[in-house]
Amino acid sequence: MRNETGGTMVVDLGDVGRKPKYDDLLKADHEGLFPPGDPIITNTNSAHHHRFSSVSTATMSIGPNSGEGSPCVMSPWARVSPPWVADFNEDNALETNGLIGSIVREEGHIYSLAASGDLLYTGSDSKNVRVWKNLKDYAGFKSSSGLVKAIVICGDRVFTGHQDGKIRIWKVSKRKPGKHKRVGTLPTFKSMVKTTVNPKNIMEGRRNKNAKKKKHKDAVSSLSMDVEVGLLYSSSWDRTIKVWRISDSKCLESIQAHDDAINSVMFGFDDLVFTGSADGTVKMWKREMQGKGTKHVLEQVLLKQENAVTALAVIPKSSMVYSGSSDGLVNYWERSKGLFIGGVLKGHKSAVLCLHVAGNLLLSGAADKNICVWRRDPSDGSHDCVSVLTGHTGPVKCLAVEEEQAYYSGGKVCTVNEGDRKWIVYSGSLDKSVKVWRVLDRMATCREVDEPEASSGRKSSLSTHEGSGAWSSF
Repeated sequence: MRNETGGTMVVDLGDVGRKPKYDDLLKADHEGLFPPGDPIITNTNSAHHHRFSSVSTATMSIGPNSGEGSPCVMSPWARVSPPWVADFNEDNALETNGLIGSIVREEGHIYSLAASGDLLYTGSDSKNVRVWKNLKDYAGFKSSSGLVKAIVICGDRVFTGHQDGKIRIWKVSKRKPGKHKRVGTLPTFKSMVKTTVNPKNIMEGRRNKNAKKKKHKDAVSSLSMDVEVGLLYSSSWDRTIKVWRISDSKCLESIQAHDDAINSVMFGFDDLVFTGSADGTVKMWKREMQGKGTKHVLEQVLLKQENAVTALAVIPKSSMVYSGSSDGLVNYWERSKGLFIGGVLKGHKSAVLCLHVAGNLLLSGAADKNICVWRRDPSDGSHDCVSVLTGHTGPVKCLAVEEEQAYYSGGKVCTVNEGDRKWIVYSGSLDKSVKVWRVLDRMATCREVDEPEASSGRKSSLSTHEGSGAWSSF
């Protein structure tokens, strides 16, 4: 669906105004990120000037003027969590929808999450990584530096990215499942010493400014893994992304990718890697394997704007790419016949801080303390906001998702049909808590039954991105 001028239709769930530049704020911890009275999380009476990404030729907003009265917020799917820690009741949890429970532990603001089966890993600005099982404290391990900013899991190994620019590797004990032992650090101590003392490496670095540098010079902001090839990607506020071979912990490549801090890196599909930065761009890189090494070449700048890009998410199966920005918008692209076409989702009042996909659903967490649940219609690529999960008292900083494989009915285990998929969603916040939600893949259908008038017409549409968003055939 497009407007008369041929532009992109935007889903509007509230009056999202233009936000101040976010670049410097991203490089601070909680106290500097959201200081008292910061306009990112407080409403002002100043005039709002709508701004959309430079790749859209025109926009049209539909919907209410205030997010407070949005039918999505008022929907029965929007659950407000209780102020206490809810006990996990498996039978009750499997029969209900919305909020399942909360995890509260006074270890600082939650900056990273990762889920694996029935285990949840949480990273915070303390030195501890906690492991939870059924919402109960199960295990934990301690690093030598604070602020765990990223966590990814590969088999029996856990990779954590830290404020000190290092990536630490932990292995789960087979004899004691709750026991985690640190088995390595990226870069390895051996590679650092070799680079430092070898005169050949020093001279090569002086001659070639682009020579590979092992260690990130600033905080590791995100991690992404290509399991099939055995590569780990790390992004940093030092403006680089690095490529690590998991088998021998070797740094294969270091890329000076952006002009400002990189907030997210995501391995996508067809050997494509996506990066989002505080410089306002989303870049797409093509990976080429060269012998035992790699070479990444810039293929396209999908987005170029004034506001910082704060988060990325990818659906490989559908060739979909999403980016969240400090202005509260979510841009998206879908590759179709050699072109990337897309639009804008407008549902947050302030900076989008995290994105995660679950089947045909996209979840976006923001500094406005809310989580928007968007459902993508595979038939035409449009998106509906089917729910707004509320209850956090601080910005939603990270998300993790696990699919429910079965459910209980009458004491029997029943399989889940494709159209009835259920997801367990974990949301970490700067309010020092993690909330656990159940989200249905068919929430859009339920919503249409409950509120047919509110849901009608509330779709975004696809339009070919022009200018910096244009895409040429492979």
